[in-house]
Amino acid sequence: MSRIGKLPIKVPSNVQVAVNKQSIHISGPHGELFREISNLISVKLSDNNIYVSKNNSTRTANQLYGLTRTLISNMVIGVSQKFERTLQLEGVGYRAQLKNNDLVLNLGYSHPVLISIPKGIEIKVEKNGEIIIIGFDKELVGQLSATIRNKRPPEPYKGKGILYKGEIIKRKVGKSGK
Repeated sequence: MSRIGKLPIKVPSNVQVAVNKQSIHISGPHGELFREISNLISVKLSDNNIYVSKNNSTRTANQLYGLTRTLISNMVIGVSQKFERTLQLEGVGYRAQLKNNDLVLNLGYSHPVLISIPKGIEIKVEKNGEIIIIGFDKELVGQLSATIRNKRPPEPYKGKGILYKGEIIKRKVGKSGK
């Protein structure tokens, strides 16, 4: 039995939840999210709590049990509060700026890297090389931050690249002469 799956999800007063047979629709002050649910899992709303249960005891149902509960919990948290991810640019001449609905990154390549900002995501660029990604969908915030980081991942010799805030890069020793 999943320790995570059997925990109830508390629904704040400013969040509305609609549970159909195999789907859930959650709306709040920051947006609306919708998710299809597997036939192996059932979701029930009672007393401002959401309960997730398994329909049978197969291996796949056990795997989806805790996952579904966590995804629904992230939806509830996202529409009531927003998720935030911060990236740091490390390197000489590495810059970020916003133009229209695009994030323009200068990362040492011969050309600027353009990344379009999806709907529902807000990006702030700070002076000290920080990119703050804010949104109500945790998956979208995480995917966009991973896409940006993938344009210039940190390298282990000088530590240059795009890092998550607070990330520590284990440094390697470079060449050493005699």
